[in-house]
Amino acid sequence: MIRICQPGDIQRIYFIINEAAKAYEKAIPADCYCQPYMPMDELEQEMAEMTFFGWEINGELVGVTGFQPIKDVTLIRHAYVLPQWQRQGIASRLIDDMKKLCKTPRLLVGTWADAHWVIALYVKHGFKPMPNKDELLKKYWHISQRQIETSVVLGMKVG
Repeated sequence: MIRICQPGDIQRIYFIINEAAKAYEKAIPADCYCQPYMPMDELEQEMAEMTFFGWEINGELVGVTGFQPIKDVTLIRHAYVLPQWQRQGIASRLIDDMKKLCKTPRLLVGTWADAHWVIALYVKHGFKPMPNKDELLKKYWHISQRQIETSVVLGMKVG
């Protein structure tokens, strides 16, 4: 079941993100990929800026996603499921819940352009590639120019 993550969940969120992000190693340009994928200080900053939701099974968080309303859109951020829990519908349930929680006219998600499995998942849930991805990434995300060059944005109208 889904729940709002609390500050005490930070170690588990850190573990989930960094374990699941290992799948990106071949999809992220070598000059952008590092381990841990998200250092603790970056996660602390992200948790201060957005709400994290987690998927819990038997009292244990197995998947997380960040939810961040910004201006006139809402961003799905940091959507990760532990490898041993993938392909069991958890990511789909998290996406569906984020769509229901969204109060802005558009829901956006950014990911690496070569993460084809991630793109396919969002397309399956009604998201479409956004042609103005550079503009969107500069407006709503705080990422490097290199990451902008190697990323995509998918979006959908909600509500």
